[in-house]
Amino acid sequence: MKNLIASINQQITEAIEIGQKSDFKSPTKPIHNILLCGLGGSGIGGAIVSQLLKKELQVPFVCVNDYDTPAFVSENTLIIASSYSGNTEETIAAVKEGMTKGAEICVITSGGTLADMAKSNGWNHAIVPGGEQPRAMLAYSLIQQIYLLKKYGLTSDKHINDLNKVVDLLEKYESAIQTEAEALAKKIHGFTPVIYADSAFGGVATRVKQQINENAKELCWDHVLPEMTHNELVGWAGGSNKIAPIYLATDFDHERTGYRWEISKEIIGNHTSNINEIHAKGDSQIAQVFYLIHLTDWLSWFMSDLKKVDPTEVDVIIHLKSEMGKK
Repeated sequence: MKNLIASINQQITEAIEIGQKSDFKSPTKPIHNILLCGLGGSGIGGAIVSQLLKKELQVPFVCVNDYDTPAFVSENTLIIASSYSGNTEETIAAVKEGMTKGAEICVITSGGTLADMAKSNGWNHAIVPGGEQPRAMLAYSLIQQIYLLKKYGLTSDKHINDLNKVVDLLEKYESAIQTEAEALAKKIHGFTPVIYADSAFGGVATRVKQQINENAKELCWDHVLPEMTHNELVGWAGGSNKIAPIYLATDFDHERTGYRWEISKEIIGNHTSNINEIHAKGDSQIAQVFYLIHLTDWLSWFMSDLKKVDPTEVDVIIHLKSEMGKK
């Protein structure tokens, strides 16, 4: 896992090349809405991209982490099926249901059943390198989504152009990123982390939680502002000094959200002294997304190292899939 985290720039570079080379045919009907079907490390990219493109997309972008598709799915829906293995049963079920509704389907995968379905049905698809754990390959699925939405004529070149600067940013700050991640891991060791972010970065916050869950084998939860200040903030009355909030701060946070966090810190500080902030760097929203992803990937790895647990081990998920296969 350590080597995979360290290879983020190679992944971004390869993902851009795949996106540039993917040959997509135009849809036969106009796209009125987008549905991303995917789970875990394969699905979280959809949440991040939908928030990243919120102010540009002219059609709704909805993410589904389940077997079923919403009632609105029709021949004017673009379904993006994201499954690293290509064999995720929930995603396959959703895609099959989308087929019955005549949806336009595009696949992002490394192979498996979905790759076979895409080729046999003539669907647009992007094949990414396989053989690793999905959460370690987020750059591929996230970047492919950005490229395919451009190729479907739904977005501009802006985020693609911004992507080209991300590698330089991460190379520049790599040493500082690892130093900050290691220091934060030590500070929150033995505490339960809580990840907070502006709603525009809610997908990133969930990604951080997932990485801490899987790599560090640690319970964690996430929430977004301003919503958190309408409910969870009250719940801090039951908080304790064994909880360590981490706020993901960016230059793109809503000004009013920044005020809310400052007030929230004072309230939370009555119940825990271990309040932390990570400040993203970069001159674009996508650059700051990748900065936060990379730093917190390292955070989850350093947490696993402190706990002496194997960050690659996911035996309970393998067991669950095995048991599900018997049903």
